[in-house]
Amino acid sequence: MIYLLLSILSSSIIFVVFKLFKRFEVNTLQAIIVNYFIACSVGYFGFVEEANITEIPSKPWFYGTLILGLLFIIVFNLAAITTQRSGLSVVSVATKMSVAIPVLFGILYFNESTGILKIIGIFLALIAVYLSSIKARTGIAIKKKNLVYPILVFIGSGLIDTLIKFIEAGYVNKTDVALFSSTIFSVAGTIGILVLIFQGFTGNLKITGRNILGGIALGIPNFFSIYFLVMALRNNGFESSTIFTINNVAIVLVSTLLGIILFKERLITKNWIGIILAIISILLVANSGI
Repeated sequence: MIYLLLSILSSSIIFVVFKLFKRFEVNTLQAIIVNYFIACSVGYFGFVEEANITEIPSKPWFYGTLILGLLFIIVFNLAAITTQRSGLSVVSVATKMSVAIPVLFGILYFNESTGILKIIGIFLALIAVYLSSIKARTGIAIKKKNLVYPILVFIGSGLIDTLIKFIEAGYVNKTDVALFSSTIFSVAGTIGILVLIFQGFTGNLKITGRNILGGIALGIPNFFSIYFLVMALRNNGFESSTIFTINNVAIVLVSTLLGIILFKERLITKNWIGIILAIISILLVANSGI
């Protein structure tokens, strides 16, 4: 349980960092790419013992990290497009409601339990995510021509969580968790560098110290969010469908509360209802196996 709580805390810190990007005018794409290398470095130099980099391609999980690294970059860019065309609320809903994909995978592929408490809890969790994410006046409004982008964000985010569980369960040894996590970020960062090189050739690249510092601030909690999530999934105390539900809903809950405390955000009635439902859903899902 401690690993899950640490993953939730790390992911919530990421929310705070992203909010600060706007205040300090940090270029999000550049900071994201720097963040991948910082996350990789934190894992490799802080948690990996006696690893030979040349042996990584021979690891059974290596090709999975290539797919995950590519998905990290693709989903990020899709999220950026969705934010520009439909708003941040739409991205938040699409990302967090994607928990339905790994939860369904866990139930169907790993034959995890489907008790009445868990089903009700998952259903309430999805409602809670929606209600917690919508904003006053704007609500959730998507033009038909832009509908494909949040759908792709939903699918991509769900695939990332599902692949992490699938690869972790079948291919990652306990001693390789940090190396596995670091390699994912390394692949994503390498692809990101190619994007920056392209921007350099087109004359749209301007790297600043502010963007690098933003990447450092983001990279540290980002590594731990993945590392602790994988460690939580390895724990036999909870099924993956339970872990993913609690993780996603709790991130929304904690992030919303941090928004109130740190950024003086104001919530509408639907947001408060979402928070209450989030708490209820976590209690139901967490106790569904007891």
